[in-house]
Amino acid sequence: MRKLVLLSLFFVLGCSTKQPKKELLKTAKTISNYVDLNNNPVDLSIYREKKILINYWATWCAPCIKEMPELLKAQAILKEYNYVFLLTSDEDISVINDFKNKTNYNFTFLKYSKSLASLGIYSMPTTVVLDEKGKKIETIVGSVKWDSEEMIQKLKAL
Repeated sequence: MRKLVLLSLFFVLGCSTKQPKKELLKTAKTISNYVDLNNNPVDLSIYREKKILINYWATWCAPCIKEMPELLKAQAILKEYNYVFLLTSDEDISVINDFKNKTNYNFTFLKYSKSLASLGIYSMPTTVVLDEKGKKIETIVGSVKWDSEEMIQKLKAL
């Protein structure tokens, strides 16, 4: 019985100390973990006043690769609707560069310096849409038909 009481106290007290986690989140938001393909830091705030579509992908992910032509078409359509598309991977820059050079896709490719799991991304592709103030307004898990009329209208309406 005494062990049960001690164990219960441990869980209650352990879960009630949330302040350090909040501080960690504040700090994490101020540090840019994105770099371009020349390993230069990229602060996403440079895209303020634009809607940002961040597609998290990998070179080994067949559904990610399959949707890229449609993403390219959507990027062209949505440019006039104030969108910027960022294709982001946590793979080595050399791997991303090799892919870019082989495919000649006209995207802004970025590397995320930490694992995508640190963002809560466990399935690829995963796409996050941010509004003009940098606030997440949509998360799409899995591949979709990006250039479909339905998806284009949905993104225009966000």
